[in-house]
Amino acid sequence: MHERRIPEWLRHAPAPSVRGFAMLAAAEAVARGMLISVFPLQMYRALQDAALVSKVYFLIGLLSLLAGLLVPFLARFLPRRWVYVAGASCFVTGSLMAIDGSASATVIGLLLTSIATVTTFVCFNAYVLDYIAKIELGRCETSRMFYSAAGWTVGPALGVILLRWWEPAPFLVSAAASFVMLVMFLTMRMGNGKLITKSRAAPTNPLGYLPRFFAQPRLVAGWLFAVIRSCGWWVYVVYLPIFAIQSGLGDQLGGIALSISNAALFVTPFMLRWMQRRSIRKTVRTGFLVAALFFASAALTSGLPWVAVLCLMSGSFFLILLDISAGLPFLLAVKPSERTEMSAVYSSYRDVSGILTPGVAWVVLSVAPLAALFAVGGTALLGAWALSRTLPERLGKTGLRQAPVPEPRYAAPPQMTSQDARIRA
Repeated sequence: MHERRIPEWLRHAPAPSVRGFAMLAAAEAVARGMLISVFPLQMYRALQDAALVSKVYFLIGLLSLLAGLLVPFLARFLPRRWVYVAGASCFVTGSLMAIDGSASATVIGLLLTSIATVTTFVCFNAYVLDYIAKIELGRCETSRMFYSAAGWTVGPALGVILLRWWEPAPFLVSAAASFVMLVMFLTMRMGNGKLITKSRAAPTNPLGYLPRFFAQPRLVAGWLFAVIRSCGWWVYVVYLPIFAIQSGLGDQLGGIALSISNAALFVTPFMLRWMQRRSIRKTVRTGFLVAALFFASAALTSGLPWVAVLCLMSGSFFLILLDISAGLPFLLAVKPSERTEMSAVYSSYRDVSGILTPGVAWVVLSVAPLAALFAVGGTALLGAWALSRTLPERLGKTGLRQAPVPEPRYAAPPQMTSQDARIRA
């Protein structure tokens, strides 16, 4: 009898690499980048009121936050790979739904893509923590952003151009990119991640793990950094295009400005080297402080729209610096046994910022002009700079080069063996 020959890659799927995760993020960047500047324009065209647009974003943020918190609960009954597949499918469905162009279809499409974003983000982070060693987290985050640079650079400007040429075009491109992302995920064969022994008393309530989160100050601080950084991006992405329209600068300026800003993603490897020569603490503090100063300057120069736009674009460069650094304090403090749960908590920063920013804008725009939002954003970034003083002085200074950052005292199990130490690293 002939021996059955099965290729080795079918017997044992290779472990996902930094490059594999980066390519997966690149496909998502095309899907999201194509619509990130299109949805605010579509919403403003349909509703004709910036305050009403803020109200809709506020409500969608609430629903998206609930969906993100439910992901670990669903993962107890559904394999993680199917949760990711469901999220990617929502990307495709939401993009196709928005083709209709009506207010209701646009809102539903935005809701589906928001739920898809948070669902895939929770699963993506859990897979990263499963397959990427802590010493490689900085390189993984930088590679993810570098591979995503093309999608985030070309997508926003191309999206508004395609919207003028043929309204369904950007939505079709986004749906196709989402489908490619789904196919790539399936070919990577990550399954449900590495097996982590679960506690017999695992909480059934999706909010049951929040007390463990609030009991760890480093996780809380890292989450707040992500929330405030995301609020800055919300102000830039959603309200800069509306500011440009109100100032008579045209409806394409927002997408073009975002594309130019995202071109800085190509220099993220140099940002990583700069961070490695210093520390995560210094990088985070620099990003928040300089971004805050530029956002405040935009508010002060709002009477000169072009100057205000340039100030916001300069501030966005330091938001990108925060994108590669401000999430590391959280990721470096997560316990291996809480990867899925804490990934859900971390991913909630998108939805919390999606609730806070439109909610605050809804209130501010009822009593002040749109430029006041830039001042509020600058104040929040300055608050994060003050909070970053609590970070350890040498956080990541050697961990990104030679040795992993030590586990915090509360995360280390008593009498850890050398084998356990290698597993945890």
